[in-house]
Amino acid sequence: MRPVPFPIDDPERIPVKRYYDPEFYQAELDHLWPNVWQMACREEQIPEVGDWIEYENVGRSVIIVRTRTGVKAFNNACRHRGVPFAGGSPLGSSHATAHGNCAKSGFVCPFHGWRWNMDGENTMVYGKHLFSERQLDEDDINLIPCRAEVFGGCVWINHDDDAPSVRESIGPLAERLEAHNLHKLRAEWCYGTVLPANWKIAMEAFMEGYHVMQTHPQLQHAVPTMYNSMYAMADNPSRAPMLADPALTLEENIAAQIKNMELLSEGMAGMLHEKEVEIARSLQHATQGLPEDKSQAMMMWLGMVMHQVSAQLKERGEPIPDLIAVSQSDPINAVEFLFPNYFLLPYFSSMSAYRIRPLGPESCFFELWSLTFFPEGQEPEPVMEPIVLPFDSQDFPPIPRQDYSNIPLQQKGLHASGFEFMRLSSQVEGLISNYQRIIDGYLAGVPGEKLAAANNKLGGNFDGKIEDLGF
Repeated sequence: MRPVPFPIDDPERIPVKRYYDPEFYQAELDHLWPNVWQMACREEQIPEVGDWIEYENVGRSVIIVRTRTGVKAFNNACRHRGVPFAGGSPLGSSHATAHGNCAKSGFVCPFHGWRWNMDGENTMVYGKHLFSERQLDEDDINLIPCRAEVFGGCVWINHDDDAPSVRESIGPLAERLEAHNLHKLRAEWCYGTVLPANWKIAMEAFMEGYHVMQTHPQLQHAVPTMYNSMYAMADNPSRAPMLADPALTLEENIAAQIKNMELLSEGMAGMLHEKEVEIARSLQHATQGLPEDKSQAMMMWLGMVMHQVSAQLKERGEPIPDLIAVSQSDPINAVEFLFPNYFLLPYFSSMSAYRIRPLGPESCFFELWSLTFFPEGQEPEPVMEPIVLPFDSQDFPPIPRQDYSNIPLQQKGLHASGFEFMRLSSQVEGLISNYQRIIDGYLAGVPGEKLAAANNKLGGNFDGKIEDLGF
């Protein structure tokens, strides 16, 4: 086992140097990123045979291409002298995503013109007679493959050929997400920004809802009883959300929930799409037959909304599942984290998605997507690259704008004299401790099977407890 810099000895306390120390960052580059599944692109970005797109992270560039036999990925380096054969701009210097189609021309190295087809086979070495025979073996001149698997409408890559599969790593959450037709969602927009913060600081802002009261006060004000019941009421140990405020009438409670939905939709779009809010509004006065108990009535009213969202969007031709059925058979949380750096945020049928990539010990690139269903044949053109904005831009949706206002300040605060640890709640900030200790597992060299088993425990762990990870 390798020594881990600034290890987590107490699961409730995370050493702050993990968020800025160069030695810890280098350990991540050496032992974490080469061995984890990374969401590299959305499948819809490479719809035709020969379509390719570049994925770059921590200095490693990979080209993902749709071939006649499926999706493949190749390390982006000419076998001659290492020049990237496609794209090649480092993440952070240019946020334009390189992409194209190689069905006719193949890949051509811009340095000396060596060529490869979409399957990575070398088709030309200029001046072949100038090289010794052993330099021209197929294994020496064909592109170096990178492991690639498809899941949830995305292509995932891993530089470790021996790592458990992406599904084994995600665990049962993979099937639950598929039951919600995750693989049929399409991106309608994508934003990106450079945040002056460690990539883990940026992620941890979305691993608990405890921050809503202060960071997103508009949500707290809309339904204070619901949020307080999860975080502020000591006499509610289950932290089950109270959907009805006893001081309000049923009609007022419904109006408050609709207001909350409107704020979530305005704040994040994909997490709660406007078309879903519109259906909820149409049911605002549908109270006939609901029970007198306001909590039960609110549950039934939300069930009516889910049923109508399913029925009406399915009637439009959207590939939406039966939301009531899948919420019972395959429940998913308001935030689902897919280790090491990808998030999905569902509510009804649409979702938001986040991907965070490190640019250095105290800088990262943060992308967010709005994902929703479209009728077959009416899907929009693929979103090939994010609209990149300054992190303090007013053009971001309100909710990430509020989060982005905190994250850089938190990074500064980590350097304060005497501040040694993040002090976590064992009840609602367990996800932060759990994923951080899995990082330690990678840095230490824990076997892949144990890491995958621990990774499985992150599914449904939003707002969750500190877990025993088994190592």
